[in-house]
Amino acid sequence: MSDAAQPTAAEVRAAAEAVKAALDRHLAAVERRSGEDDPAVYEAFNQLAAAAEEYDELLYERHDEVTPFEIPGTDDTLPPYTGPEEPNALSVLIRRDYAVVEPQRLLAQAQRVEAVEESGAAGAGFDAAAGTVHGALGVLFGEFEPDEIATRHKEFGLEEGDSTLWVTAADEPAEPGEWLDAPFDQADPQRIICRFDVSAVFDDEIDDDLDDTTRDGLDPDLDGDLDDDEDLEPLDADR
Repeated sequence: MSDAAQPTAAEVRAAAEAVKAALDRHLAAVERRSGEDDPAVYEAFNQLAAAAEEYDELLYERHDEVTPFEIPGTDDTLPPYTGPEEPNALSVLIRRDYAVVEPQRLLAQAQRVEAVEESGAAGAGFDAAAGTVHGALGVLFGEFEPDEIATRHKEFGLEEGDSTLWVTAADEPAEPGEWLDAPFDQADPQRIICRFDVSAVFDDEIDDDLDDTTRDGLDPDLDGDLDDDEDLEPLDADR
């Protein structure tokens, strides 16, 4: 990382002070807790975890040092479920992040859609032919279902980032149009029935575990035991 991109010493110090303040808030919430599932304790816990993670990152970027803190994973930070035992309705909340890595490919795909079909997404006010990424995204997401874009993202010049899917319980089905103005405002973490996360962070953790296993000598097949001159047994084509 270049010096210009590194956090300043003042930023690291401020992050350390934020951790101290978050510790005080967490202790105060624990001391005042009203029950085992007190939402104030849950809120203070999340704030402390976020502050510790921010400090850890800045400390490493500035000074190449780490803290002994272990930030719990998503499954460990979910609050206890307090929704109905037998939900009468549910909501599925999905977020998928993408990076636009090939703008020309994205524009070309959107222009093909407009050339084939003048209605639908192309008639909704978006114009891929104008040569803007904003217009091309409007065309493609208006024409294709989100699941199809997820499976074909490389064709559209996109690169997948993190994604999450939450299944939350509801007491009754929402009225038509009831939440369209603010679709995610009423997401209650304590009503999550299940959630599924996809992130490169998990891949990094697996790679780290494999590296540790190899270093400990627990996986001899990864230690290069095969002789360079040893011939591998050919595969049996009849198997």
